Amino acid sequence: MALSVGIVVAASAPPAHADAVSDSFLSALTNSGVSVADPNMAVGMAQSICPMLVKPGGNFAAIASQMGGTNGVSPGMANLFTSIAISMYCPSMMASLANGNWLGQGAQMGLPGLSGLGIPGL
Repeated sequence: MALSVGIVVAASAPPAHADAVSDSFLSALTNSGVSVADPNMAVGMAQSICPMLVKPGGNFAAIASQMGGTNGVSPGMANLFTSIAISMYCPSMMASLANGNWLGQGAQMGLPGLSGLGIPGL
């Protein structure tokens, strides 16, 4: 049973500037039952998550809510999208999120590897 998201994309259309991580991200979405209408938009949204997580006050719930926003995406699908994005684009944050040790304080909480992620502004 495939679920669709407001950021829904026809997963067969690759992003214009595909890379291995983005391809894996789109594949993970598809394998999780999340269809995507615009791969470039989905990748762009996913890539915006890591910088939001390290900003003061950034937290998973707020970001997942923003990913759903006015797109008509259910909270569950927004959570799934956000989780997959974090696992692909900022994997060093996954263990902290899973353990409940991360409060959205980013580098101030000593998350390893943030500066090496290649994300502008980190």
